[in-house]
Amino acid sequence: MFLLQVLVVLLLVVVAVTALLLKSRSDRLQAARDRSIAAAAAFAHGPGLVAVLQGPDPSATLQPLTEAARKQGKVDFIVVTNREGIRYTNPVPEQIGGKIIGTIGPALAGHVVLESAGGVLGEAVQAIVPVTDANGTVVGLVAAGVTVSHVGSAVGRQLPFVGGAGLVALGLATAGAALVSRRLRRQTHGLGPAEMTQLYEHHEAVLHAVREGVVIVDGAGDIMLVNDEARRLLDLPPGAVGRAATDLGLEPRMAELLASGRVATDEVIRVGDRLLVVNNRLTDRAGGPPGSVATVRDSTELQALAGRAEVARGRLRLLYDASVAVGTTLDVRRTAEELAQVAVPRFADYVTVDLSEPVLSGDEPAAAVGGEAVELRRVALTGIHDDHPLYRSGELVAFAASSPQATGFVSGTPVLVPDLRADVAWRSQDAERVRAVLNLGVHSLIAVPLSARGVTMGVADFWRGQGSEPFEEDDLSLAGELAARAAVCIDNARRYTREHGLAVALQRSLLPRGVPEQNALDIAYRYLPAEGGVGGDWFDVIPLSGTRVALVVGDVVGHGLHAAATMGRLRTAVQNFSTLDLPPDELLGHLDELVALIDQEAAASAGEPTVTGATCLYAVYDPTAGTCSVARAGHPLPVVVLPDGTTEFPDLPAGPPLGLGGLPFEATELHLPEGSSLVLYTDGLLEDRTRDIGAGLDILGTTLAVPARTPQETCEAVLGALLPTRQSDDIALLIARTRILEPGRINEWEVPADPSAVAGAREATTRQLMQWGLEEAMFTTELILSELITNAIRYGGEPIRVRLIHDRTLICEVSDTSSTSPHLRYAADEDEGGRGLFLVAQLAERWGTRYTPTGKIIWAEQILLGL
Repeated sequence: MFLLQVLVVLLLVVVAVTALLLKSRSDRLQAARDRSIAAAAAFAHGPGLVAVLQGPDPSATLQPLTEAARKQGKVDFIVVTNREGIRYTNPVPEQIGGKIIGTIGPALAGHVVLESAGGVLGEAVQAIVPVTDANGTVVGLVAAGVTVSHVGSAVGRQLPFVGGAGLVALGLATAGAALVSRRLRRQTHGLGPAEMTQLYEHHEAVLHAVREGVVIVDGAGDIMLVNDEARRLLDLPPGAVGRAATDLGLEPRMAELLASGRVATDEVIRVGDRLLVVNNRLTDRAGGPPGSVATVRDSTELQALAGRAEVARGRLRLLYDASVAVGTTLDVRRTAEELAQVAVPRFADYVTVDLSEPVLSGDEPAAAVGGEAVELRRVALTGIHDDHPLYRSGELVAFAASSPQATGFVSGTPVLVPDLRADVAWRSQDAERVRAVLNLGVHSLIAVPLSARGVTMGVADFWRGQGSEPFEEDDLSLAGELAARAAVCIDNARRYTREHGLAVALQRSLLPRGVPEQNALDIAYRYLPAEGGVGGDWFDVIPLSGTRVALVVGDVVGHGLHAAATMGRLRTAVQNFSTLDLPPDELLGHLDELVALIDQEAAASAGEPTVTGATCLYAVYDPTAGTCSVARAGHPLPVVVLPDGTTEFPDLPAGPPLGLGGLPFEATELHLPEGSSLVLYTDGLLEDRTRDIGAGLDILGTTLAVPARTPQETCEAVLGALLPTRQSDDIALLIARTRILEPGRINEWEVPADPSAVAGAREATTRQLMQWGLEEAMFTTELILSELITNAIRYGGEPIRVRLIHDRTLICEVSDTSSTSPHLRYAADEDEGGRGLFLVAQLAERWGTRYTPTGKIIWAEQILLGL
């Protein structure tokens, strides 16, 4: 093979030299043509030429490039023009802008023009080559020319060297042949012709055996090569090779793609019942022949798989959305509604949720018994249309024992009914309603029990109607997953409902059922528990001796059962302390000690929360004097509204919150004209995320500054102005309008410290009771006052004063300057005294002792019949 190559090269050298000698003249002309065409074509296909021609100033860029190319290409001129033949470049700059001399029509049509012309220097050859963009549009022309004599002279000068060049060429060819032969052997791994033939045959076999069609199209749009898979996929007729792609009856989009030669990447084209993915690439990108290679593969099955994958992704998205959207609140009904809303219309056309009645109140439903009807309350219904015959939300539905809902509820497993018309069990529920549902177009149902922690609480029904595919077995898993997630949320809401109900019941049992009857104050109140749970706010109205009334408002930190229970303990403690007739500051001191004791017990029990931080305000109003003594332990200031509507926030010592200890409390006495209002509240009334407490106090003061409004109306106005959108804390509001006891209902006088003065006191009492029309109480009152005055004369200090108060009850008070309080006891047989207080306790409804800054007051209270 090597010798054959050498002989061929030698023969070629000899032939070339002979031909050069014999045809030098004709070769000059041909060489001139070739050089012109080569120069013009090389420059026309130069990278970036199209962009330069489309630029703002082609001449400035191309003139130096054409001159350099002309010198290197050894031609006489290279001229670049636009489509009209106007020169952009020329060896003679003065001719730039003029029109080129020559025929440009064929070149504008995309053909190469070669023509001869006479000139000053002799015969010359000119080639005109079109410049095309990526779409094959001619955007300019490149003309190159050379004088034939210049070519001929060069050839003549080289003739003496032809022989030597031939020998050199022979040597080079021999060496090149040896190198090429060696490289080919290395690249073919030593394969000989037989092996190479076999390799080609294998290549052909593979080309026609692959599951991807291959179509090669030349620059004219004719089919050059087609493998067997392409014939099958495109359904090509026999003899397709050599014919135009547009003449084979292909699908129009496919024919256009193959004929146009445009680049395509994974373009999907439907051919018959197939979905074909086509990739098309040009073959002349790296200097190859014009044309394109298209690969075609069948993606019909992949498309189906992709569809199933998209369905799976949609279900995953639905489950994710359900995990976010269902259970946003701890409300059973709202959670059921969220399940229905998230499944329509992405999974079902209608969704209904039915729950057992006890679930709505927080209880566990009773175990269902097979063979019996199941009663469930419909709590949620969502559909694509509102005009449907399904049971409405709120209805109590008795599902027949054989119905899918009852079956699923009893068995705890989902029930699929792909065709409702053919399901006898479902049709037995309600014949008239069944016909209406079927007439609506509903045709398929999945009934899934809502079970969590071993408790079945209800059933979720997923319905599909006209225009939707019937439910299949694959849909059971998605419906079960949706129901399972919702069931956990519903069970959490059920448990919260139960616990919240218990907490609210406890809180209500610890709060006052109403206000006691009394004549000192006109009282209105509001108590609003927090939306998120019960808290520790409380209020109280406590009648005291001497027609006085105690007003209490307190707030225990925290929420929940512990806060409510602690509130009950503190309220009970305040009521007990108030029976001792303690001043407000002393009462808060005792309450502070109690809270500290509770905290000590909590500290001993690990994990139990403390009470420290609780606040309280205690006020005692005396209608006989129109005064109010107030003390507070870290509680917000009260508001005093005078009869003319003027509002004041009295400057009261704050005092530390309860439980801190170490600091005393201080009481302040306020004078309240008749018709004034004392407004007590907890901080929940002022707290709001949209404003600070200062702004809340301003709104409160402005709202209260309206005269001639009843306490009930004032309560409504305050809540209307200050109630937050979302109430995160309890609100206690207490409004008390003052009254003054008429002077004619009070009689007070001083008694000398002489036992003989008791008779005069009885006479004075008799006269006063007759004026009040209380003759039936005279005997009892005389006995009570005789014993109290006698005690004061015998054991007390002067001055001794008697006060009778005619209110809802008849009150007898005897005061002295002694701080010694008598105690009730049983007198022994030999005792001379000790029976007086026992007699008072038997005759009076209530009696007691309260201390004053100057001594004490012993009082007794009688019920007046008929009042």
